[in-house]
Amino acid sequence: MNSSTSAAGTPAAPTVTDQAPADPTLTGDLPATQPIGYWSGLTHSVVTGHLRDAMARIDTTQPQYWVLNRVDAGPPAPGRGEVITQLTPIADGPHEIARVVDQLLHRGWLRADGEDRLHLTDAGEAARVRLRELVTEQRAVVHQGIGDEEYIAALKVLRRMIANVEAAAGNV
Repeated sequence: MNSSTSAAGTPAAPTVTDQAPADPTLTGDLPATQPIGYWSGLTHSVVTGHLRDAMARIDTTQPQYWVLNRVDAGPPAPGRGEVITQLTPIADGPHEIARVVDQLLHRGWLRADGEDRLHLTDAGEAARVRLRELVTEQRAVVHQGIGDEEYIAALKVLRRMIANVEAAAGNV
């Protein structure tokens, strides 16, 4: 008998693990009672801070990298509004991406055509390639000691948790 079947061989009700307070001092294996919100939030903060610090050393930002990548993803060239709409959900505020587009136009990394479609300039493409190399280097730091299978398993768990919460929100 395993934990998913009862003594009678019928599916057992899933067990509910008690939620304990976050304990960042724990070492070794973490108990299942540790809160995902704390650990995923801390991971986001540490990894994002590390990446943004590395980008700041070459006078760029993560949102600039997002915009350069989105503009590069064409054809067709995306419109300014399309880029803003697509990237605003991951930005630090509702106006950040519009500001970044303006910064990149001013910097000469983007140009807008007569239909307000955005295109990378040669300088913008060079910056995008340099940032891609930097991000790849920083990813290696973050992923040190973590195999692809382990990483994929972690992503699957996180995506399942998102789906669970979204499903529960739809049932409220």
